[in-house]
Amino acid sequence: MIAPRFWTRRNPTFAARALAPLGALYGMTTARRMARPGTRVEAPVICVGNYVVGGAGKTPTAIAVARLLQHAGERVAFLSRGYGGQRRAAPTRVDPMLHGALAVGDEPLLLARVAPCWIGPDRVAAARQAIEDGASVLVLDDGLQNPALVKDYALAVIDGEFGFGNGLCFPAGPLRAPPELQAPCVSAEVTVGDPAEGVVWAAAVGAPRFRARLEPDAIVAAELIGRPVLAFAGIARPEKFFATLQAIGAIVAGRRSFPDHHLYDEREIAELAAAAQRRGLALVTTEKDYVRLAVHQRAGVRPLPVTLIFETPDEVAAGLAAALARRRLSARSEP
Repeated sequence: MIAPRFWTRRNPTFAARALAPLGALYGMTTARRMARPGTRVEAPVICVGNYVVGGAGKTPTAIAVARLLQHAGERVAFLSRGYGGQRRAAPTRVDPMLHGALAVGDEPLLLARVAPCWIGPDRVAAARQAIEDGASVLVLDDGLQNPALVKDYALAVIDGEFGFGNGLCFPAGPLRAPPELQAPCVSAEVTVGDPAEGVVWAAAVGAPRFRARLEPDAIVAAELIGRPVLAFAGIARPEKFFATLQAIGAIVAGRRSFPDHHLYDEREIAELAAAAQRRGLALVTTEKDYVRLAVHQRAGVRPLPVTLIFETPDEVAAGLAAALARRRLSARSEP
């Protein structure tokens, strides 16, 4: 889905107010689900989630966290639900050489480039399979609201520009549950980008708050400086991608927005390619959209990869190390 515009309005619109009772019910249901006890598996679980529906930068953050853990000598495995892929009964290890987005979803394909990634509807079964495969620590991409696994450290990622939107729960707003009811499940918060004026972007009182930014690939960015482009994106907030292109100096002469996790058909790609050729534009998309394209659809399409950079990576690494140490010390003291 594409986030409704009224989600961004600081003063709730008529539509938001009309949907607010349903949103309150949804939020309380989610909060009660988050409070359920989970299963503790044999390896520490690091969760990277967010307070709202849609994108806040979870997957780039999960990748950045995994790299910090790998640098510390950990054998990392990702766990993902594989949103947008085919539903599977058993845990599956993602193989980018064999699987496409239609089979496993887009995010697992990006994660599997960095470390083994397991998907499946049963998070506990997927976690145990990853541990059996040799993982010493698990990074859960999304899943803050899923109580299946006990989390040893949970990072809530917040889009600094968007924050909590209009402050209401889905479908009246973007929140999955009231922030104050989600905050007890959060160990630390990561704000991506500079917070916009008037945006509420923190909830976990007393929790560490880290800052981060999304940095476009320097080589691709250099090639796009001053170049007219036709940009398309099927992510939660396509306007963020268009703004990134403008920020690196590309001339966004055309733009097309699609729903998050959109699977492109032949007609859509043919129309985009024809429009770009007719106007002499470079066809550019996000890396997440690019992996959703079939191989033959990728001809002439340039992805713009981004990397999440922590402002204080040593502090993030220290928080992760402390969580792992606590978990392992606790495991040794158990009978």
